[in-house]
Amino acid sequence: MTKTAELHIDGNVYELPILEGSEGEKAIDISKLRAQTGHITLDVGFKNTGSTKSSITFLDGEKGILRHRGYTIEDLCEKADFLEVAYMLIYGEFPDAETYEKFKYTITHHTLVHEDMRKIFDGFPSTAHPMGVLSSLVTSLTAFYPESLDPTTSPEGVDLTIERLLAKLPTIAAWSYKNEMGHPVNYPNNQLDYVSNFLYMMFGFRTENYEVNPVVRDALNKLLILHADHEQNCSAATVRVVGSSQASLYASVSAGINALWGRLHGGANQAVIEMLENIKKDGGDVEKYLAKAKDKDDPFRLMGFGHRVYKNFDPRARIIKKSCDDVLESLGIKDPTLEIAKKLEEAALKDDYFVERKLFPNVDFYSGIIYRAIGIPTEMFTVMFAMGRLPGWIAQWKEMREEGQPIGRPRQLYVGENERKLEK
Repeated sequence: MTKTAELHIDGNVYELPILEGSEGEKAIDISKLRAQTGHITLDVGFKNTGSTKSSITFLDGEKGILRHRGYTIEDLCEKADFLEVAYMLIYGEFPDAETYEKFKYTITHHTLVHEDMRKIFDGFPSTAHPMGVLSSLVTSLTAFYPESLDPTTSPEGVDLTIERLLAKLPTIAAWSYKNEMGHPVNYPNNQLDYVSNFLYMMFGFRTENYEVNPVVRDALNKLLILHADHEQNCSAATVRVVGSSQASLYASVSAGINALWGRLHGGANQAVIEMLENIKKDGGDVEKYLAKAKDKDDPFRLMGFGHRVYKNFDPRARIIKKSCDDVLESLGIKDPTLEIAKKLEEAALKDDYFVERKLFPNVDFYSGIIYRAIGIPTEMFTVMFAMGRLPGWIAQWKEMREEGQPIGRPRQLYVGENERKLEK
């Protein structure tokens, strides 16, 4: 029998179905609440509202669990490549060898962007934020592939749109970096794998033989996997809501990029580096800033420690910490800012105040250190996040589309003026 919850309003009793997910999560189904009772629920920020059923990602913040399609994030980072994880997120299962080779080949041969896009790109000043460039150029793909605008596109047409976006986003991302640096762009080198090709487009020069550092390549591969999806967060929910209007994948993902751009969502690793630089400018006294962080009357906050969702250790941080150490050792970097980061990490992990409150370093802390170490400017950090999150956005858009979900339309509780006359 279906379990129900009872809602009592003005002497009337309404039964609401209780649903249970595959991991034991429970939800009260209020989809017919307004029709039955004339009432809505109010949940500012949707912190207690499930907007959809999904089979993509399971997250348990209390236990520090993150799984995609049932696979643990630890297994994925240890045994899989980013493009394999992307395929699995989007299509539900890992591809067999033949399917994966075809998938990689298709993506490799769609990495070039139309030369007319250079005219749009060249219109951006070097002061343009890379996220603005990325969002604009992704939206412009609808102009170059107008067939993607048709909501009745065949499954094969949808697959081609997905493959084009996975292929072209690293090219556009690298171009946004080159724009900021004032450098000529690098065209893709299709002899390289997905991650190595991106590093080449970022840091290679056509007049030099650029060799990808395997330690850096491995760390970036893990970072992309760690960011690939994270359930119904702000940007994923944005992609689904925009896509529910039957907007194209390009338009929906562009909206997700803009949502990610906000400091409260994708800007956390940038905030880590800015905090570290401020500590360095103030003399680099780590103990002083640990004391400030513990003082409830001090406005200073320790960025990159603790997490809004994970109430224990961020499972992604456990994985990337090793890669962070490997990158710093491999590159032999002597950076005062990164030295402060290591001291801060070591001190906080031993401090009872932080240990008792489970304020451990999160993935943003380590990703910011890695990006800085390999030469990526802070304005590009969120672009790196977007490149990793792309498969998750695509998977969310595809799931919403295939289930024929209705257009997103939240309600509101009106608290404005009552009807009044205009006196003139």
